[in-house]
Amino acid sequence: MSPALIAKHDARGFSTRLVHEGSSPDATTNAIIQPLFHSATFKQDAVGVHKGYEYSRAGNPNRDSLEQMLASVEAGGSECVAFSSGSAATAVTIQSLGPNAHIICMNVVYGGTYRYMTKVAFENQGLETTFLDLTHATDDEISEAMKDNTKLIWIETPTNPTLSLVDVPKIVSLARMHSSNPLVLVDNTFLSPYFSSPLLQGADIVLHSLTKYINGHSDLIMGAVVFPPHHTLHAQKLRFLQNAIGAVPSPHDCWLACRGAKTLQLRMRAHGENAFALAKFLETSPHVQSVTYPGLASHPLHSLARRSLSPHAKKWVESLGDSVEQGGIPYGGMVSFRIRGDDSIAERFLTSTKLFVLAESLGGVESLCELPARMTHASIPEAERQAIGITEDLIRLSVGVEDADDLIDDVRQALEYAVEEAKVPNPKRVSLKQPTTL
Repeated sequence: MSPALIAKHDARGFSTRLVHEGSSPDATTNAIIQPLFHSATFKQDAVGVHKGYEYSRAGNPNRDSLEQMLASVEAGGSECVAFSSGSAATAVTIQSLGPNAHIICMNVVYGGTYRYMTKVAFENQGLETTFLDLTHATDDEISEAMKDNTKLIWIETPTNPTLSLVDVPKIVSLARMHSSNPLVLVDNTFLSPYFSSPLLQGADIVLHSLTKYINGHSDLIMGAVVFPPHHTLHAQKLRFLQNAIGAVPSPHDCWLACRGAKTLQLRMRAHGENAFALAKFLETSPHVQSVTYPGLASHPLHSLARRSLSPHAKKWVESLGDSVEQGGIPYGGMVSFRIRGDDSIAERFLTSTKLFVLAESLGGVESLCELPARMTHASIPEAERQAIGITEDLIRLSVGVEDADDLIDDVRQALEYAVEEAKVPNPKRVSLKQPTTL
């Protein structure tokens, strides 16, 4: 799309773009919802003469619609490449760097990302990764970590699951000043394009697990990468690899993601308000050591959270006025907290909730809870998990769109039950599974 067309699209409201971008009535039937194109191949009128589609691995109308919508709603974006999973998006992005590259990665990162960098890319393409606390490292420490072959700085903000924040504009500035001029990538899965616009902060690439908030209904696995206009060549490189490797999403999943994304603004506001309310409750509980939610005024990086809001989220938060200003603001749907007691109390809490479901993943309309140390981040060596704060008492909540009072009541009763059971001699101990990182 031309810069003028991008500006025209960005002038429309966020939800308007979600509903209408890539979703024109079907040209054949005038159906307002795009049909599913399950065809693997497409008729050619003559050799090499077709209507833009030859084979669904190379291109499909449903995937095109999804990519067009995502490039529009990720503010500052112009091109999107969708993949069969967030992990596939991660893998292809790293493969595009070529052999013997160096990456600087936030030291607290999704377990699957850590696994791919250290156990796959390291062995298969000689990738070297420096894991660095980009939240607290000084400018000199970050600059000194860059090398001549540093090609990418990988950021998660908020971090999974400790919910620390990274100052994206600062990292971008440091990257631009270094001779290697590495690309800056932001995994925007936790906040979604509603709460955060990393491309507007200077990032070169934004990555999403569409499985989470963008789809929002826990019924597909998919990922995507979005580029600004000045990185068209790199986007084309990823599109080539997408086709060559075959890491493409199905037409049905693309159709589902388009449908789910239409309500993203409505859902993210509900997730944010519920998570904020639950975080404030947890701060008052005697059974909780600490609560981490960047929207809370007590979060050490709360001012950065406010500065990092997307233009549309900032406008909405400001419209809430005094109804939320006391104690903070809604800032995504993820809450982490440390429960008082040993790991057995954490396990009892996780198996005692009625509405929060003990499960991996996040971002669906339903509320989920998990123990990162033994679930989503189990692939990270224990000593490293301990060093970055992923301990056995850390519980991660994906707060859904149910009624806030019901969610608070559920967490309250589970906390009370877990603590009371701990007082019973030799209570029956539950055990969480030890899965691979999903």
